[in-house]
Amino acid sequence: MSYLLGISGSLRGESTNTKLIRAAAKVYGGAFHEGHLRMPLYDGDLEEAEGIPAPVQTLSDQIKGAEAVIISTPEYNKSLSGVLKNALDWVSRTDGSPWKDKPVAIMSATAGRAGGERAQYALRLCMVPFGTRIIQTPEVLVAASGQQFDDAGDLTGEMNIKTVTNLMEALKAEVARG
Repeated sequence: MSYLLGISGSLRGESTNTKLIRAAAKVYGGAFHEGHLRMPLYDGDLEEAEGIPAPVQTLSDQIKGAEAVIISTPEYNKSLSGVLKNALDWVSRTDGSPWKDKPVAIMSATAGRAGGERAQYALRLCMVPFGTRIIQTPEVLVAASGQQFDDAGDLTGEMNIKTVTNLMEALKAEVARG
């Protein structure tokens, strides 16, 4: 069974990035799984002593099994979050190149007014070595994100909904290309 995998670059329970991947998944339709980034910091000594941690292998397997992946990152100090970068570093150490040729859509939700432009740029740079098929447009940049979701956690605002819908349509088209 194919599914869409969502990865939020935030660990916070009420993360607007987690809400954003869930909103995108509703638009995309079908089965949806969320990847989890609670894992140890990458440490070559730990890897040598104990191998790949179970949460890392689980995420790697989820990526490999997904028909497509959506990633939403906050912007921390003009870049992607440390937990997301850590997860990317760990997954790169697993066998089988799980990211290879995987359709990927990138989004961001931030408290600031730019909506995470720099974080998305940094994330795109991090994804280059993996050989993904990143959707280039439209850019989903949800600024002032704490005000862009209703009490049920649903995305609001005509522009936000339109860009998420267009991005999910582009992701579906990329999946269909095979």
